[in-house]
Amino acid sequence: MAEKHSAAEDRAPSDQHGPRWGAVLQNTLLGLVILGMVWLVFNVKLPSIDELQESLGDWGSAAWIVFVALYAVVAVTPIPVTIMAVTAGILFGIVEGTVLSVIGALIGCWIAYWLARGLGTATVKRLLGRHAPTVEKQLENSGLSAVFVLRLMPGLPYWPVNYGSGAFGVSQRDYLIASGVATIPGQVSLVAIGAFIAAPSIAHAAVVIAAWLTVAVMTILALRRWRRSAKSRRD
Repeated sequence: MAEKHSAAEDRAPSDQHGPRWGAVLQNTLLGLVILGMVWLVFNVKLPSIDELQESLGDWGSAAWIVFVALYAVVAVTPIPVTIMAVTAGILFGIVEGTVLSVIGALIGCWIAYWLARGLGTATVKRLLGRHAPTVEKQLENSGLSAVFVLRLMPGLPYWPVNYGSGAFGVSQRDYLIASGVATIPGQVSLVAIGAFIAAPSIAHAAVVIAAWLTVAVMTILALRRWRRSAKSRRD
């Protein structure tokens, strides 16, 4: 027994001071993700509306796929998706623009969610920076309702919610349901602005007003329900 105990003690320092390959891999991935995001933000210039229209025209029937893929890439990064949603309204109109925007946003959000799962909680906290405490506090133990409210809130970036949901234990089912439902009114409100810019009309203005009123009402109702739920859990 003494010999076994001694052997275990002899191995302990080696195990304790040896390389933690999981942490090394996560930190490496974090570095690559941050470098990739920084490169995209500072080096990738989103094309102008005229340039994008011309490029999409060259793609013909594949233009929808190209736009959705570009939207998904933007949704994975800190670049605001607002730009893409408004552009969708200018290029495709309200109906087609909304469909393409919702699909592109959800694909990008889903990719970011699983990317966060692979990076791990500690790594994502470093990635989120100043957003980390707020996102963790709101998402932890709240799941579907928290993601729903955060998705609806105007001005709140998509990317902290995407990565936070993957890192802080929101199930894929709750994440996709909340994102799918809450993304639609927000995207409609932004796409409608683009459609109004491209072709100002009373009809487009009415859609813009109705969409933003819907977002406001849904946000207030969801926020009240979320607070009641959080209060009942505390009690």
